Amino acid sequence: MNYTRSILITGGAGFIGSHVVRLFVNKYPGYHIINLDKLTYAGNLANLKDIEGKPNYTFVKADICDFERVCRLLEEHHVDGIIHLAAESHVDRSIKDPFTFARTNVLGTLSLLQAAKSYWESLPEAYEGKRFYHISTDEVYGALELTHPEGVDSNLSAHKVYGDEFFREETPYNPHSPYSASKASSDHFVRAFHDTYGLPVLVTNCSNNYGPYQFPEKLIPLFINNIRQRKPLPVYGKGENVRDWLFVEDHARAIDLIFHKGKIADTYNIGGFNEWKNIDIIKLVIRTVDRLSGNPEGYSMDLITYVTDRKGHDMRYAIDSSKLQRELGWSPSLQFEEGIEKTVRWYLDNQEWMDNVTSGDYQKYYEEMYKGR
Repeated sequence: MNYTRSILITGGAGFIGSHVVRLFVNKYPGYHIINLDKLTYAGNLANLKDIEGKPNYTFVKADICDFERVCRLLEEHHVDGIIHLAAESHVDRSIKDPFTFARTNVLGTLSLLQAAKSYWESLPEAYEGKRFYHISTDEVYGALELTHPEGVDSNLSAHKVYGDEFFREETPYNPHSPYSASKASSDHFVRAFHDTYGLPVLVTNCSNNYGPYQFPEKLIPLFINNIRQRKPLPVYGKGENVRDWLFVEDHARAIDLIFHKGKIADTYNIGGFNEWKNIDIIKLVIRTVDRLSGNPEGYSMDLITYVTDRKGHDMRYAIDSSKLQRELGWSPSLQFEEGIEKTVRWYLDNQEWMDNVTSGDYQKYYEEMYKGR
């Protein structure tokens, strides 16, 4: 089949990536979607069982740091668009092993940039019609002050906000963890490739994502699973750190819109206009799981366990997405309570997926399947 576009999506077996792959495969049957994923612990092809047989979908098990393999892949599939999501993303892991984060997030991004530059410059049309879209995080901006501990109403959100400042596209970078430092570095490389070589790039910085298929080291799926198994719910410090939360399907819609209509060399912040204290999220998750599981109200509140705070734990993140709303017409589709209800229902209805992920059985299965490839 002659496809109108050939798009490489890196990290497409992960949490956000699988939602983006699914959206593009289903929405654009005339596109060839190539999913490149190393299948580390957070990559799981079970996330994409529903589309694995689609004719416009190809999976490739590879490492983005393998420059020669990436070069061959771009040429073999005539790739004219790259959506780069592959990354190490868990802050606690970055504190224990910063080298892995530097390798994947910095060198892996550089590998993709150089491969795209080399391949696209070899074509008669060069960069015409090409796009390199790099997905980053709000954590590169550092932290915001918690100036309203109890929260106040804001015209940016139907929910409370906990400070006067927000991360905007022009906010200076000030990363505080090895994870955010590695992402900040990769962002700089992406922009440098545009400024130096003219590579057609886009960068987005997103807030905390939640929803189906998220690996259960992250707060919401971890706590849903722990409640189900009557395990402790570890809360850093007093649980007063504030985060802005974005439903993953809304993020995928934003990526689709920005990839097609975003301005080259521009940056867009993607957030949910949705600030919550960690302890308030945890209590909402507990109430929702208990209600949907048929438990008495307050049944699992005793599982909350306060633990020593994380090193360098930023107090508040909050994104202003008004540029994306104003220029491209995007806005979140769900209120947080709706998104949590949908998310909890999914995890409770897909306990086999959760059990396979937490046991590690999925890794053994795919390691055997792709052995020697």
